[in-house]
Amino acid sequence: MTMDSDLFDKGLAKRKGTLGDEYVQNNLDAADDFNRPFQEAMTAWCWGFGWGDETIEPKTRSMMNLAMLGALDKMHEWETHCRGAINNGVTKEEIRAIIHVVGIYCGVPQAVVCFRVARKVLKEEGLL
Repeated sequence: MTMDSDLFDKGLAKRKGTLGDEYVQNNLDAADDFNRPFQEAMTAWCWGFGWGDETIEPKTRSMMNLAMLGALDKMHEWETHCRGAINNGVTKEEIRAIIHVVGIYCGVPQAVVCFRVARKVLKEEGLL
């Protein structure tokens, strides 16, 4: 590993805390020589540096992520972070309110897509 191992370790703990041990380990185990450097850098930078900053609590950070990912139409990541948001204490009602904001600022079609993905995740998590 060519990065700060403390930042990577901090990021790994934050990433697993939000997305779950199994999900993160599967991603790391699937990494190969081609994408492993990205997985390591993303874990250190996004999760260690970004999520490791305790100024914003994980629940609020998850809510921000859902709004931004929804606005950017990054639905694969939105689904992953919807699960993470639930792990961080974001409620079904809060997810709905976030999608309303996405609809207001990004358009109704984008909100429809977010609701579709949220419904899938909420059903799988036993919340619908």
